[in-house]
Amino acid sequence: MQFFPTLTQDHRGFIARQPVFFVATTAAGARINLSPKGMDSFRVLDDTRVAYLDVGGSGNETNAHLGADGRITIMFCAFDRPALIFRIYGQGVAVLPQDDGWADLYARFTPLPGTRQIFVIDIDEVQTSCGWGVPFMTLERERTTLSKYHAAKTDEERLEGYADHTRSIDGLPIRNPTATPA
Repeated sequence: MQFFPTLTQDHRGFIARQPVFFVATTAAGARINLSPKGMDSFRVLDDTRVAYLDVGGSGNETNAHLGADGRITIMFCAFDRPALIFRIYGQGVAVLPQDDGWADLYARFTPLPGTRQIFVIDIDEVQTSCGWGVPFMTLERERTTLSKYHAAKTDEERLEGYADHTRSIDGLPIRNPTATPA
């Protein structure tokens, strides 16, 4: 196990090769939320900041937890060679379409149907560990179900749906988009 204060070029290369990552957050009195992510949604902004584009799904716990606590852990793991687990520990914020800085940040991503926010993480520390217990697996293909679901909705329908969800499963407030991504 090794810790680093910032991302290295090797870390950036490893991140770029991974088709899936995992996000963990929590807040006082709340459940731990752990979610898998994919869809070409992760970007390295610089050696001390990363971000990922969030598409509406079954909940919005990350938004609620970061608003209450700010702590976030991102984990990548290699399902091929060489074995490696890579964690990013940091402080995160949700940037929504109505927020200052949205347009510049959003321009760094390939637009995805159903985009509701971008999570920006200031890195506290990164960690590598062996990953020897992670199985070998191969990516067959991305799922398209969520993109198709969102593509079938209008921006107005999507915003109405977000407006109905103002609390996390533990009752924490959620900031929702009031504008569509531009």
